[in-house]
Amino acid sequence: MEQIKTWLTENPTLFSVFKYAFLVSFVLILIQIIRRFLRKQVSDTSARYKSQKSIEIIGYIILIFLSFSYFTGSIKDFTLIIGLFTAGIAFTLQELILSIAGSLYIFIVKVYKPGDRIEINSIKGDVIDVDSIYTTMMEIGEWVNSDNYTGRIVKLSNAFVFKGAIYNYSKDFPFIWDTLDLPIRYGSDMELTKSIIIKIASETLSEYTSNSKAQWKAVVNKYYIEDAIVEPTLAITLTDNWIQFNLRYIVDYKKRRNTRHLLHDKIHKAIEKTNGKVILASSTFELIKIPEIKVNVKPKT
Repeated sequence: MEQIKTWLTENPTLFSVFKYAFLVSFVLILIQIIRRFLRKQVSDTSARYKSQKSIEIIGYIILIFLSFSYFTGSIKDFTLIIGLFTAGIAFTLQELILSIAGSLYIFIVKVYKPGDRIEINSIKGDVIDVDSIYTTMMEIGEWVNSDNYTGRIVKLSNAFVFKGAIYNYSKDFPFIWDTLDLPIRYGSDMELTKSIIIKIASETLSEYTSNSKAQWKAVVNKYYIEDAIVEPTLAITLTDNWIQFNLRYIVDYKKRRNTRHLLHDKIHKAIEKTNGKVILASSTFELIKIPEIKVNVKPKT
């Protein structure tokens, strides 16, 4: 060791070359280690390719900067090079780092879990998987009416939990409020109409009403929120064309479409049995004045 030390002291140029070669080798090895880490951790092909390419580019930029600085003598502290390299990695992989932080946040705070129905970044669906980088969802809505699956599986970066609102349909309270509008013709029996709608709604929704009461109490105890009415309620509005009955009710978040169908079907059948006392309305037009038409008939000559 003493001989090597003496030899390097006597040959400063050779020592500088060895030092430079060591720094370059260290940076190249570090790039390969990070690339291998990304290859194992990032499952998405596109994200894996882009992140590996970004690390390569940053590594080459740092090598160029290191070579220029080393031979001009403006940077002599190796720690500064490592700091710059680390800062470059953090800047390039900020989305990946934020996604990993998001997955920890989802797990610890329990924002959502597989099986929950959520809406995030304007995408609505059922969560089917949450990994260290992505949340996988089965999409609902879009071009399909009501809350039905579209068939598309969506992968969304976990970083979005820090970037906007998250709507959870099932956490703490797996029920939602829905409304049903029924147009009834003027002259119909109002009291009979109200009794038909409330009776059918109470019978059809009795299970949801009873189950939601206990769960809503737990929500009131947990959050700063006032108590709410979970029984079906009815509001009446007079319009230009008909009397509008607005039914508001609570339903399981996954059975909204089927429940709406049952209510429509049962109420329609009950109205048909009233023998004209209650009539469903449709758009009508009233003609105030028919324009006069003058016809001149010339006699035959």
